[in-house]
Amino acid sequence: MSRNSIGIILSLLAVVLLALVVIHNGVGSSGQQVYSPTQVLSATWYSYKKNYISPDYRTLDTQRSNITTSEGQSYTMLRAVWQGDQTTFDGAWAWTRKNLGRTADHLFSWLWGTRSNGSTGVLLEQSGENSASDADTDIALALLFAYARWQDPQYLEEARLIISDIWELEVVTINGVPYLAADDIEKNAKTHIVVNPSYFNPAAYHLFAQVDKAHSWESVRKSSYDLLSKSMAAPLGGSTSAGLPPDWIQVDIRSGMLSPLVSTDHQSTFGYDALRVPLRVALDALWFDNPTAKALLNKFSFLTDEWMRSGRLASVYAHDGTVLSPNETIAMYGGTLGYFLANNPSVARQIYETKLISQFDPTSNSWAAPLSYYDDNMAWFGVALYNNQLPNLAAGLPSSAFSKSSPQ
Repeated sequence: MSRNSIGIILSLLAVVLLALVVIHNGVGSSGQQVYSPTQVLSATWYSYKKNYISPDYRTLDTQRSNITTSEGQSYTMLRAVWQGDQTTFDGAWAWTRKNLGRTADHLFSWLWGTRSNGSTGVLLEQSGENSASDADTDIALALLFAYARWQDPQYLEEARLIISDIWELEVVTINGVPYLAADDIEKNAKTHIVVNPSYFNPAAYHLFAQVDKAHSWESVRKSSYDLLSKSMAAPLGGSTSAGLPPDWIQVDIRSGMLSPLVSTDHQSTFGYDALRVPLRVALDALWFDNPTAKALLNKFSFLTDEWMRSGRLASVYAHDGTVLSPNETIAMYGGTLGYFLANNPSVARQIYETKLISQFDPTSNSWAAPLSYYDDNMAWFGVALYNNQLPNLAAGLPSSAFSKSSPQ
């Protein structure tokens, strides 16, 4: 073999070695970081457990004095079952049941932490004993998934009890139409019920209908879409609407009319609560090919306009689209990605690459900058949704698995 041939071979080997180094370090030909979705989801799940889950499996909101919410426990349970992490799932469920479980029913107190006297427990002074219907729904859904994944019938039986009590205590019927209220105290409302549209989980209701034959969950699925559509179109006290769902609204118990709910913590803005609506609706479109879900996602065109205009989304918008908080949050991108995936895949890819996956650091195998408890969850759900890693784990179960009548 000539020296020239040897030189060519060595040069080719050098190119191959360089390519292997580039691939190993996760850098594509365009300079864009390239990671396996499994790597990112697993790594950030591990870092989330390290940062936000205590040894007794309590989910800590470290930005709020280490309080624990039923929402936080539900997110941990959902992420654990999607990750196949039964140890964390069982630990989180056991802590939730023991510390947030209510004695009179099968729902959960929404707020737990350190009381003014230094003791720990449900924060009664902040109405922490009330339920939160989104968390109750997500906990029940996580238990259904756990049953499907690990085949322990106890998960299914516990889910049945929760689902039945969600209907009995958190669903309010107005003019013959059942609506999911924000909590269990709305059953006693005299004039209006409080509703948080981001608590609606239409895909879960379709599964609940298989488990709880005694109640019309498909009617709640329909009323949720009707209320979402109306709340996005209504001016809610302003002169116009940008077509965005509000964080909070109230519904007249006689007429069913919507009106804004204005208080320090409950407004008609599109912000930290409502950003979850596209995510939840996208799951109904993905799992069940629901045309109503797809039609609702089409109505979020304001978000495309915003992105095309400025290449970013603000963290909070007024109902008319005015920017109220111009700073960016990763939660907004994770929560709204479901809309872009359904209606503008090219923009979805831009957001995924520049606002979500770009925040992952392969060196530390975690998010490059520390994320808040809420941002971490929304970012993880957004990355998982983009990569089709939020499957309906109950899809493969035979209908006979859900045939038992609901408890009365």
